[in-house]
This record gives sequence, C-alpha cells and structure tokens, in this order.
Amino acid sequence: METNLVYELIGYAASILVAVSLMMSAIVKLRVVNMIGALTFSVYGVLIGSIPVAAMNGFIVLINIYYLLKIYRDEEYFQLLEEDENSNYTHAFLQFYKDHIKNYQPSYSFDKPRNFSLFVLRDMVPAGLVQGNIDETGVLKIDLDFVIPNYRDFKIGKYLFTEKLEVFRSRNIRAIRTTAGNKDHNDYLERTGFQRTKTDGNYPYELLVKPKKF
Repeated sequence: METNLVYELIGYAASILVAVSLMMSAIVKLRVVNMIGALTFSVYGVLIGSIPVAAMNGFIVLINIYYLLKIYRDEEYFQLLEEDENSNYTHAFLQFYKDHIKNYQPSYSFDKPRNFSLFVLRDMVPAGLVQGNIDETGVLKIDLDFVIPNYRDFKIGKYLFTEKLEVFRSRNIRAIRTTAGNKDHNDYLERTGFQRTKTDGNYPYELLVKPKKF
C-alpha cells in the first residue's frame, strides 16, 4: 500500500472520529472520542509535515484531558428527592426525555402506576430519575433508571446504589431488581454493581441490599 494512501486513511479515520464525537450526547464519551480523533489528527499532521495541524490537534487533546480530569476530580453535590410520580414536574421530565428513555429502556411503560419515584439531584440539577414498585416481599422492582445525557459518567449510579443504600434499607428493601435496556444501559447496570440473574425474567438484573455493618 502506498505511503500517501496510508496517510489519507489516517486522516479520514481522524475526521470520522471527530464527526462521531460531535453527535454524542453523553459528555464523557464525547470528550474521549473527540480526544482520540484529535490525537489521530495530530499524528496525521506530523506524517504529512503540517506542524499547524499537528499542534492545533495536540492542543485539543490537552483540552479534552483537562476536562476529563475535571469531571472525575471535582467534588459535586448530590441529593435525593422523593417525588410523586403524578407530579407535574415528573410528568414534564418524562415527556421531555421520552425519546431518550425509549432508546435506553424500550420496555418502560409511561402509564404503569408505581409507588417509588426518586430524583437524583446533581449540583441541584435533576440529573436522574428512578421509578418502580416495592412489593410485599421487600423487593424494589425498577422500571426506570434514567440519567440525562450530560451526566452519564456513572457517578449517579455509584452514589445511589453504593453510597446511599441506607435510603433503601430505611424502606425495608432487601433487594433491587431492574429491567434490562440497550447495551449501554446494561453495561451501566453491571458497572454499578447489578448482577444478571434468572430470578425474575422481567427484571433480570439484581442488587442485594445487605444490612449495614456496625
């Protein structure tokens, strides 16, 4: 394969990566893919002897690294807010993100009654919503575990299902089961600590709420 053709392919790959990153709504994924695209462009600039292309894209790589570190290092304020599923705000939230919800959790029903509805506020922004039903055996069956696009970096899941399990214990919840979604959502569940089981076909992911150790 000719050298010039290889260089062109590297340039095309960089262009595709940057273009794909700009179509992403999840800010962390956007930054990561954009950084890889910029790094590829920087290599392309060196190969073709264009210092401005290499330098500019190298600078973009540094910018992405800075903001990714900022995302993971900055202290943020989280708060839980129980909300009636029939409240005007909950209804407006669900309608606004309806298409996103259908994409991530296509089995979610907007009409099913539920007795558990909890917003996760992140720096006072309603960034996540969990809805489901607590049955008579102490199992919370989650139908919706949704995080808005700009906050899909697993921090909300870690906060709710690791740091704030006391919220579930206080409601005498012994286990949390949730529906499956698309690949991204299932990956999120597994990274958050849920295990795939055969206990309940409709709610295949489970997280046990163990008693607090003293």
